[in-house]
Amino acid sequence: MKARKAGWIALGALGWACVLYSASETDFKRLYDPLVREAAARHDVPAELIHAIIRAESDYDNFALSDKGAMGLMQLMPETAAQYGVRNVFDAAQNIEGGTKYLKDLMDLYDRQTDLVLAAYNAGQEAVKKYGGRIPPYQETRDYIARVKADYPKAVIHHRIIKTYDASGHVVLTNDPEFFRVKKNG
Repeated sequence: MKARKAGWIALGALGWACVLYSASETDFKRLYDPLVREAAARHDVPAELIHAIIRAESDYDNFALSDKGAMGLMQLMPETAAQYGVRNVFDAAQNIEGGTKYLKDLMDLYDRQTDLVLAAYNAGQEAVKKYGGRIPPYQETRDYIARVKADYPKAVIHHRIIKTYDASGHVVLTNDPEFFRVKKNG
C-alpha cells in the first residue's frame, strides 16, 4: 500500500514537472506580472521595461544563475541585492522589488536615458563612468541594450507628467520633452 501511494505521489510530481517544463514564457510573464506591476507603480518605472529586463536577464527563470554571480529573475549581483534589501534573491517578490529599486536609481542617475540606464544595469555604473558617461564598448552590453529595446518597443523611458498651459491658457498634461522645445522655439 505504501509503495502504491509513493508511486502515485511520484507520478503526480512528474506530471507537475512536465506542466512547469512546458509552460511558455507568456505563462511565466503572467505569473510574475502582478509583482512587476506593483513594483512598477511603487517606483515609477514602466512595467513593460521591467518585463523586458527580466526576459533579457533570466528569461523568467526565477532560479537563474549567471557565471558572474548574478541571481534570480532580474539577475541581481550579491552586493546589489544586499544594497536594496533583498535577503533571498530567489524569492520573486524580493528580486523584482530590489531590481526595480535599482532600475529606478539608474533612471534617476542617468536622467532616464534608456541606453545608459540599460548599459549600467548590464555592465555596471563603474563601466559607464570609466567610458565618460557613455555606453561601454562591450559587445555583450550593446547586444543587451538591443535585446531589451526590441522587447520594449517604447524604448524611451518616459519623463514624469508635467502640468503646463498652452498659448490660449488651456491646461496641458504632457510627458513629451519635445513639447517644451516646440513651445520655446515657436
